[in-house]
Amino acid sequence: MDLCLRARSERGLTNEELQSGLLQLLQSRPAKRVLIIPPDHTRLHSNASFLTNICYHYYASRGAQVDILPALGTHLPMTRGEAAQMFGDIPFESFLIHNWRADLLRLGEIPGEWIAARSEGLWTEPIEVELNRRVVEGGYDLILSVGQVVPHEVIGMSNHAKNLFVGVGGADMINKSHMIGAVYGMERMMGRDHTPVRAIFDYALAKYLTQLPVLFLLTVTTAPEGEILTHGLFGGAERDALEAAILLSQEKNIDFVDEGIRKCIVYLDPEEFKSTWLGNKSVYRTRMAIADGGELLVLAPGVARFGEDAQVDALIRKYGYCGRETALQLFQNPENADLRANMGAAAHLIHGSADGRFGITYAVQPSFRKEIESVHYGSADCAEMLRRYNLQKLRYGYNTMADGERVFYIPNPALGLWINREKFIP
Repeated sequence: MDLCLRARSERGLTNEELQSGLLQLLQSRPAKRVLIIPPDHTRLHSNASFLTNICYHYYASRGAQVDILPALGTHLPMTRGEAAQMFGDIPFESFLIHNWRADLLRLGEIPGEWIAARSEGLWTEPIEVELNRRVVEGGYDLILSVGQVVPHEVIGMSNHAKNLFVGVGGADMINKSHMIGAVYGMERMMGRDHTPVRAIFDYALAKYLTQLPVLFLLTVTTAPEGEILTHGLFGGAERDALEAAILLSQEKNIDFVDEGIRKCIVYLDPEEFKSTWLGNKSVYRTRMAIADGGELLVLAPGVARFGEDAQVDALIRKYGYCGRETALQLFQNPENADLRANMGAAAHLIHGSADGRFGITYAVQPSFRKEIESVHYGSADCAEMLRRYNLQKLRYGYNTMADGERVFYIPNPALGLWINREKFIP
């Protein structure tokens, strides 16, 4: 590991500490052509934008060509305004757009029998390993993969090689990795390092990218009251940087509750969450904490669509969040070729369902309520719910309302994982 910064205070590392540590690392990595792969605006609280800005100006001021390829995965490209909001004064012309259905170079495949051995036989098909062509053929002498490690519903703990093979990877890897995670089971993976999906990314990295000059920069952050606190920054080309970040994230980003939550309220910042594809982090990250028969209320003033991608949006509208068993039956039915061709969407339908164990209600704008109900969620008027559950008065954790109702409030689901200690199996 080339960089290991841990905060001594609960207030996290200062910007000065982050900048000083990062610049020391960059000084040991001279480069003329640099590619930075940061998250997009859906990871506003990763603090990766601050680090990206430092990296960009360090190399640009030394005459290097610096390109930025946000790890969009299946998300929509950032607008000029979103890029400025997140990355500051980096010229918009420096940003490249990743198209997960094109601009790809095939590197090889991961054998189906290898995957079967690590997924208890639940998946037997091979996976194509593809990467944005610029990453491999762009002639870069330094590739900086910048991102946040946090509990994740598909892989267990986010980032590292996932930032490459999903963030700027191809459809086969995106779709099948999501489906493998769904088939294997979110609850068996979230918050853990060694999972079948992580093993897939580790395999692809070790077999196909050893010749590329990739340096990972990994943050661990929280955001109490909306303020980003960076508790650690880890950098290096080897897996030890990821492992150090995972250990710290497990400490900072997993919150155990002593009993199942009867009513959980999650707020989705409209600047960050505009779709259920992203907003369903409210479902993924709380499902291990909500009691049987409980209720999840999602305050979602900015959610006005389902998918980030038009094809995925159409599939969610067609099939809805119908539960694990139904979604698997639909996926296996040869008549549903559209779902089979978009495994990431099929996995998302599973991830976003409560399987009848607890209720899910989205509080959205009036114009979107019927659509929300059409995909098997309950709906509520967002303005009315925001009046009842005043964000200025709610505090993270348990709150007792004026009428005696007890609720557990989470201001941002993207930065944590909540687990009922009574039911957690390490």
